[in-house]
Amino acid sequence: MRYFFLCLTALVSLVSSAQELTGSQLLQKAIEYHDPNDSWSSFKGNLGVTMSTPDGKERVSDIIINLPKEYFQVTSMKDTLTLKQSVSKEGCELMLNGSTKISEEDKKTHRLTCERANMYKNYYTYLYGLPMKLKDPGTIIDSKTQKKTFKGKEYLVLKTTYEKEVGGDIWYFYFDPNTYAMEVYQFFRDESKPDGEYILLTGEEEISGIKMPKTRAWYYNKDDKYLGTDVLTKASSL
Repeated sequence: MRYFFLCLTALVSLVSSAQELTGSQLLQKAIEYHDPNDSWSSFKGNLGVTMSTPDGKERVSDIIINLPKEYFQVTSMKDTLTLKQSVSKEGCELMLNGSTKISEEDKKTHRLTCERANMYKNYYTYLYGLPMKLKDPGTIIDSKTQKKTFKGKEYLVLKTTYEKEVGGDIWYFYFDPNTYAMEVYQFFRDESKPDGEYILLTGEEEISGIKMPKTRAWYYNKDDKYLGTDVLTKASSL
């Protein structure tokens, strides 16, 4: 009988070990959930995003991402102002209330620059392109995955770091262990402090065949202070 239990224990251990996913395997399963038809590389879509902050302020943005044409555009509406910023292979274009004739004072006041337009392009393309964007050059996928309990739920967790020219932050991505849906991501600049933020993802919106998070709520790691929420308010294919 003792021999039987020893064999059973060894078998369970072997099966458990075989079921553990490497970082690359977990990422692939997550991509298969969010982008089952491998559509991201040819993505063309329109995203409507409403951002709200604890002070009650709200900003509505209409975002166009066209990866085949290397085109990005964000139009933000706040109070009586409409800011439009676009980036293409030809360069960038900035508009204030429908005009490209913008005074230097207004450019400074509203932070309208090509550098900022590119920052928005990278920001929105990265966050709404996850987890597919984790296959981009310069991303270092930790070969070992982790099991962590976060806000009372157990997740499979993938750790990524980046080559120096890409970025210096440390990111963790939390996936449902049954569906491999991405439900949380978190980043640190220095884990010993800790600094950085975590983002809770709820709901989904399918755009051009890709399952994207509908609601993203942002918090500080150090004290769980709430920072704001982005809600995908509309979605359409181009």
